[in-house]
Amino acid sequence: MKFLSIFAAALLSALLLAGCSSSNTVSSADPEADFSLLRTYGFVEIQNDEGRTYESLEVGYLRAAVNREMEARGYELSSEPDVVINFSIETEDKIRSRQVPRSSYGVGYDPYYDAYYDDWGMTHETQIDQYVEGKLNIDVIDPDARNVVWQGSTSGRLTKKDYENVEVTLNNAVTEIFTQFPVPAPK
Repeated sequence: MKFLSIFAAALLSALLLAGCSSSNTVSSADPEADFSLLRTYGFVEIQNDEGRTYESLEVGYLRAAVNREMEARGYELSSEPDVVINFSIETEDKIRSRQVPRSSYGVGYDPYYDAYYDDWGMTHETQIDQYVEGKLNIDVIDPDARNVVWQGSTSGRLTKKDYENVEVTLNNAVTEIFTQFPVPAPK
């Protein structure tokens, strides 16, 4: 049960990550894999510590989005699939610091000359940003050979808006990842 709640929290973070304001999507495929021979797919079963299986809302959103993308490419969901699909989500709290130029204007008094003066100056200021970065991975696995034939991921900074609508965030992330799938969706 503890595993599922941790997984659900991680998944939520990943969801948010998918809709991030700045994201990075990458993929890689096994050069030996012949995707034209693949017709069916399934999902890796997730079990909790007691061995029971159930699906969180986030997993349901991810499965629905992957179903949409796979079916658009001509694949069928099957109980005896050619490939199985797994998700993983990572989140990390990050801190970024940077130096930015800053101009200033000042007025002062110089007692030696008994005069007031004004002056423009240029300084540098350190800015520190704290944010959450999320990453969603989708693995397509050959269950017979027990190896990954394709992997896609997207990562980026999560915003409050990402957390407000998890379903949309996850849908967008899955769509973005599948733009790099070896079998394109027909237009």
